Amino acid sequence: MAIGERIHFFRKMRGMTQKYLGMLMGFPERSADVRMAQYETGTRTPKADLTRALANAFGISPDALTIPDIDTDIGLMHTLFALEDLRGLTIGKLDGEVCLRLDKYKSTYLTMFEMLSAWEKQAEKLRAGEITREEYDHWRYTYPAVEAQRTRDELDALRAKRKAAETEE
Repeated sequence: MAIGERIHFFRKMRGMTQKYLGMLMGFPERSADVRMAQYETGTRTPKADLTRALANAFGISPDALTIPDIDTDIGLMHTLFALEDLRGLTIGKLDGEVCLRLDKYKSTYLTMFEMLSAWEKQAEKLRAGEITREEYDHWRYTYPAVEAQRTRDELDALRAKRKAAETEE
């Protein structure tokens, strides 16, 4: 999905009109909707600062807008090939099923393993009914900021617990 399609997807998800979003981005009212239509159709490509502003307006990570072009099966395959080259993604079989896995000897293994494990944990919570689809999508579209906030919250809770224990002594 190209960036224009992602802009359209998130704009619709947030219930915004093109005019409203365009004005939010600072475009004049008379051309705001036209300008956003140009970005959504791919006639124009937003620069990095506009991409950040759009992501901020949607409450998502800029990375959620700038994913690789995976509109075609061939495009997806080349994205997977690039992940093989850059991140050590490998293909193999497990119990007769084709599967993708990480190369343990690649320098990116631990980071990728942690990120994929966090994703799997959230997907499992969704399957188990512990979180809603909306909560799952929020996690995906704000990643990694949501994970960083959870870590901060957990550390703050531990500090408060330690402080309370020290106060009791």
